[in-house]
Amino acid sequence: MSDSGPHQILFYDYVDDVLARRDPHRDAHLALLRAERDAGRVVMAGAVGDPVSGAMFVFRGADPEPAETFARRDPYMEAGLVTGWRIEPWNVVVA
Repeated sequence: MSDSGPHQILFYDYVDDVLARRDPHRDAHLALLRAERDAGRVVMAGAVGDPVSGAMFVFRGADPEPAETFARRDPYMEAGLVTGWRIEPWNVVVA
């Protein structure tokens, strides 16, 4: 499967103390993320910032719905670790 073409990037903003608060929710968050990867929807994902201030999740395809569904189901969201999120289209020209 090619990684060029349309993608959607899901951006998270985290609470300031996310690293101290995420442990009870981390396994479920990573399990959901791995399921999205295994289904071919997530290309890559990870925390951003030093110290960590958010995360980025790259979803394959032009449809933002898989990223929206992920965000609404994410245990980090449910636990209040995410203070804001948005989805931006990204057209990859070189992968």
